[in-house]
Amino acid sequence: MSHEPDEETPGEDAELPTLTIEGADELIEEAAAAQAARENAETGGELETRIAELEENLATTKDLLVRRQADFDNFRRRVLKERQENQNYGHENFVKELLPVVDNLERAVEHAKENEGTEILAGLLEGVELVSRELLGCLQKHGVTPIEAEGKLFDPTVHEAMGQAPDGSVPVNTVVQVFQKGYELRQHLLRPARVMVSMVPPEGSAEPTAEGGQEQQEDENSSS
Repeated sequence: MSHEPDEETPGEDAELPTLTIEGADELIEEAAAAQAARENAETGGELETRIAELEENLATTKDLLVRRQADFDNFRRRVLKERQENQNYGHENFVKELLPVVDNLERAVEHAKENEGTEILAGLLEGVELVSRELLGCLQKHGVTPIEAEGKLFDPTVHEAMGQAPDGSVPVNTVVQVFQKGYELRQHLLRPARVMVSMVPPEGSAEPTAEGGQEQQEDENSSS
């Protein structure tokens, strides 16, 4: 029995047929270029959108800065005006309270001119004392108080020593005389008190103190 020979099958070493399309490389390159152009177009659109957003934010920021600058200029002008007014009229209430004191002083002077004799001197003295009390009361109302000095130990923070006087009746560095009163404004020094301060008397000229005089008297009594 004879068999017809089968169709020939290629061997392992046989070359496989290849499919070649004329112009395939050019088509691939054109497709890649089209894809890149499309991607660039999309990226360019996003970039333009981002630029538009930044320009809008910049315009808003500029407008805000302009408004803030205008507000600051107005604030600065208002502060300068208030400071100037405070310098010119900040003591207005204090001056108003001093005016009655001035009125009373003027009345006392006019009354002294209209009268003569010793009676007017007593009246003038009484009027001046009244004005002095009113003035001190007005100062104290505004926080101005006199500095205690006479009989106090010398304090360089509130006292200004004008000299020293030998005095054995008080401790050393005690204020024995006040030439000019000092004043404080709510514990802030306005003017120091000008004072005379005690010092140790020279030997042989010291006045005995009360305690020393008593001891000397006791010694004399015991010796007699």
